[in-house]
Amino acid sequence: MRDIKIYDTTLRDGSQGEGISFSVMDKVKIAKKLDKFGVHYIEGGWPGSNPKDMEFFKQARKIKFKNSKLVAFGSTRRPKINPSDDENLKAIVKSGARLAAVFGKTWDMHVTDILKVSLQENLRMIKDTVEFLKSKNIYVFYDAEHFFDGYTRNKNYALETLHSAISAGCDVVVLCDTNGGMLTHELGTIVRAISSECHAVTLGIHAHNDGGLAVANTLAAVEAGASVAQGTINGYGERCGNGDLCGIIPNLQLKMGYKCCSESKLKKLTEVSKYISEISNMRPQDNQPFVGRSAFAHKGGVHINAVMKNSASYEHVMPEKVGNHRRILISELSGKTSIILKAKEMELDLTKDDPKTKRILRLIQSMENQGYYFEAADGSFELLMKKVLKKYKPCFTLEGFKVSIEKREDDILISEAIIKLNVNKKEEHTAAIGDGPVNALDNALRKALAKFYPTLSKMHLSDFKVRVLDEKAGTAAKVRVIIQSEDENSSWGTVGVSENIIEASWQALVDSVEYKLLKDKA
Repeated sequence: MRDIKIYDTTLRDGSQGEGISFSVMDKVKIAKKLDKFGVHYIEGGWPGSNPKDMEFFKQARKIKFKNSKLVAFGSTRRPKINPSDDENLKAIVKSGARLAAVFGKTWDMHVTDILKVSLQENLRMIKDTVEFLKSKNIYVFYDAEHFFDGYTRNKNYALETLHSAISAGCDVVVLCDTNGGMLTHELGTIVRAISSECHAVTLGIHAHNDGGLAVANTLAAVEAGASVAQGTINGYGERCGNGDLCGIIPNLQLKMGYKCCSESKLKKLTEVSKYISEISNMRPQDNQPFVGRSAFAHKGGVHINAVMKNSASYEHVMPEKVGNHRRILISELSGKTSIILKAKEMELDLTKDDPKTKRILRLIQSMENQGYYFEAADGSFELLMKKVLKKYKPCFTLEGFKVSIEKREDDILISEAIIKLNVNKKEEHTAAIGDGPVNALDNALRKALAKFYPTLSKMHLSDFKVRVLDEKAGTAAKVRVIIQSEDENSSWGTVGVSENIIEASWQALVDSVEYKLLKDKA
């Protein structure tokens, strides 16, 4: 089994993705998480490009990395100066990192049209840069930028650039598909040729995803001889992103027989993906392979029935191997098997022949026909099940509510909700204001219940979605409201449907609160 070194560039290339901006402390947190997971190299940033990255390297010196080595990024020296006078290279040395990744131009078009220097000067820039860093006892990755474009257009010059870096003593040559446009079979053929041509040096691969092939291209490069796989967690990066390490690592290890990390570390992959998406302030992609919420979610009745007999029927790997888990979705497409499995999760006893199973299935199909959507509303579904099975007793009942909106002369909007509940045979009559009518209603409901159910203070709404179900009906159209709620231990969804957005929101709010109280009683 050949070992493959994982090189993470989330903190540098990943930070160039649209919508991502890491603070120094964000970068410190991510670096610690990556080290704990066990990636071999963490590219911390470009210390010569901005003060924040230099500050990160200063803070990183206080971290005792157990598994990872920190890499500083930069470029070859500027034209016609000595590397010792280049501010970018001096910043790499000043960063204190003992490993550096420097990129240089491989594509002759970039040399003459973008850098506007001679082809020979570019070769000297590469050689001088690597020699300078090696003289400082720094381990050097040479990133051959636009290598595949350069190789297909001027093969001889592209190879000269590699040999300049190798002759100067670089430790790893990284072949970069910078534009992300290479097809997998072409890339594999080229890497195989370079592996033979440059057999004395370690090869790496850095693939962008502009053709949707970054993961596949990385796998092909490893198969062709590359031993260092670069990428970012969740595929974050410039334009369409980089190779997603959450797809690269499990494919290499579970399917191709290479070793990237221990089995126990691999089981933390989903956790790492979610953690870094949270720090990045990026919504997790539900359909992301291996680690996405939907990666092992089954909806069709035929699929569910087969998976429960043999998980390999519709799952390419066991979800537990990457720290994910199987989910059975409930919808109008569900069969009785789905209902029984969900009942089992709730420790409820149902069988296929039980009339209640058929009643629940028909009720779900009827409600989804009206616009309800239980895939994203597990809380509402559990309440529905327990109501049908007479395993549920409401914690409160509504006697009435009133919501008003006032716009004042200064353009300030005031929303107020007045609510009357019956809680444990006691009437509660309260009012609250909020940022909009739904928020006011939520505040009033919590206020009315607070002294009876103090644990509600530990619950909050994390997401609120509204969808118009029939646009042609205009303002009279039905709307579906889905609310995502969280407490310190878990997260759940609830749903409401009505022609009135306040009523739909109320349904989802009530289910959200009642599910929390039901959970607390369990």
